[in-house]
Amino acid sequence: MGQGTPGGLNRQGLPGDRKGDGSNKKEKKFEPAAPPARVGRKQRKQKGPEAAARLPTVTPLSKCKLRLLKLERIKDYFLMEEEFVANQERLKPQEEKAEEDRSKVDDLRGSPMSVGNLEELIDENHAIVSSSVGPEYYVGILSFVDKDQLEPGCAILMHNKVLSVVGLLQDEVDPMVSVMKVEKAPLESYADIGGLDAQIQEIKEAVELPLTHPELYEDIGIKPPKGVILYGEPGTGKTLLAKAVANSTSATFLRVVGSELIQKYLGDGPKLVRELFRVADDLSPSIVFIDEIDAVGTKRYDAHSGGEREIQRTMLELLNQLDGFDSRGDVKVILATNRIESLDPALLRPGRIDRKIEFPLPDIKTRRRIFQIHTLRMTLADDVNLEEFVMTKDEFSGADIKAICTEAGLLALRERRMKVTHADFKKAKEKVMFKKKEGVPEGLYM
Repeated sequence: MGQGTPGGLNRQGLPGDRKGDGSNKKEKKFEPAAPPARVGRKQRKQKGPEAAARLPTVTPLSKCKLRLLKLERIKDYFLMEEEFVANQERLKPQEEKAEEDRSKVDDLRGSPMSVGNLEELIDENHAIVSSSVGPEYYVGILSFVDKDQLEPGCAILMHNKVLSVVGLLQDEVDPMVSVMKVEKAPLESYADIGGLDAQIQEIKEAVELPLTHPELYEDIGIKPPKGVILYGEPGTGKTLLAKAVANSTSATFLRVVGSELIQKYLGDGPKLVRELFRVADDLSPSIVFIDEIDAVGTKRYDAHSGGEREIQRTMLELLNQLDGFDSRGDVKVILATNRIESLDPALLRPGRIDRKIEFPLPDIKTRRRIFQIHTLRMTLADDVNLEEFVMTKDEFSGADIKAICTEAGLLALRERRMKVTHADFKKAKEKVMFKKKEGVPEGLYM
């Protein structure tokens, strides 16, 4: 090869060259090629396993390191997912077996299940049970029932056909008793009661003081009263005084109406009475207020129907709970009625009811106080003279006075007046007294 362009080609003979088309353009000056970077023979590439094992030195950048960390995290996630899937595949047969066992137990128990009482345990696998609507049965106890918790008198679940014991109901409070508990104290206080100072003093001594200061009775050497009965004509403030007691005391207050203790099935009424006093004993100190006690506490007589006999059995259980073999402790009982002459003498004897508090019709001083309480927030005109109604010869109860004040306010609203006049009170009194005499037979309350 001679001196010139590489490959022996003439620089002027290249097909991509253009010939100069003007005199102002000159040809480029000849430049020799760059010398080779290495002098000597060409190095041959290495072959074999040594060449494969030899790796070039790599210096990773920060981006490469971040990418490596990301890929490692993805790998860890895949490993966790693989382990989770493997555990699910391993536990799936156990879950299916447990579900199958539960279905077999449900088939054995039956649905629906009957609720009964355990009367007596014969041995580990047999017992005598009863229900509220049937006789007693000798039945078996299934193996999955916790026999350590079984005891006579507890509530159990029975198979709907063969009546075998398939479960145990926890010893919870009867829903009817839980409703009787007063969660929120009433708003009425002793200041809202007009008069009745002697009655308030007696009920404080018999109910509140034994719960707050029992040491006073121990020092004097007497036992505090177990219960009181409030009796008198309707509307004289018996229930109002019980509300004031619930408002002023911090003890648990259970209120029940006498008709609630009358149940449909045989034995449910006495059972409810036992449950009521059991809850009161668990939550002691407590006060049990039974309103309209004449619904279950009437005098005993020869009953001619099953319902009358059931009412008498409920009263006998009430007598046992008031003064029976077991001590009542810090449980005080307040009874209320407007027909004390119809109650059984065994219910009123000392030891069960130690104090009988009478609520008479209000006198002149009490009427004046009741009128002041009910007209305190009313807007009265200047011509209103309440002394005329206080000094009247008509027999008013506290409820009648409240009705007169309410009716007078309604008459004022009917005529679009914001003040109650004396004429409104006179009309209200005439209306209330007419309604009272119209609905009550002559000589009922003597």
